[in-house]
Amino acid sequence: MQFFSYFAVYFIVWWMTLFAVLPFGLKTQAEAQDVAPGTVESAPARFRGGRVMLTTTIVSAVIYGIWYVLSVRLGYGIDSLPQFIPDFK
Repeated sequence: MQFFSYFAVYFIVWWMTLFAVLPFGLKTQAEAQDVAPGTVESAPARFRGGRVMLTTTIVSAVIYGIWYVLSVRLGYGIDSLPQFIPDFK
């Protein structure tokens, strides 16, 4: 694979990890009992974007590293997974 392909895979892993990491440690305005006028109660009381980005980058780097070792170095891929094809006779 070329560099752009590796970057594309990392970006996809990073983006999916972002949505998994976003709710961790989130405290809503309703939980803090401090709802700002014009916002919904489920809005974050204090958004910590830097912490979310750092956590996402670290977790996605670990996931990407595992993928890289398994697929590029060891040669495992989709074809290596067992396929259970039902017999519909």
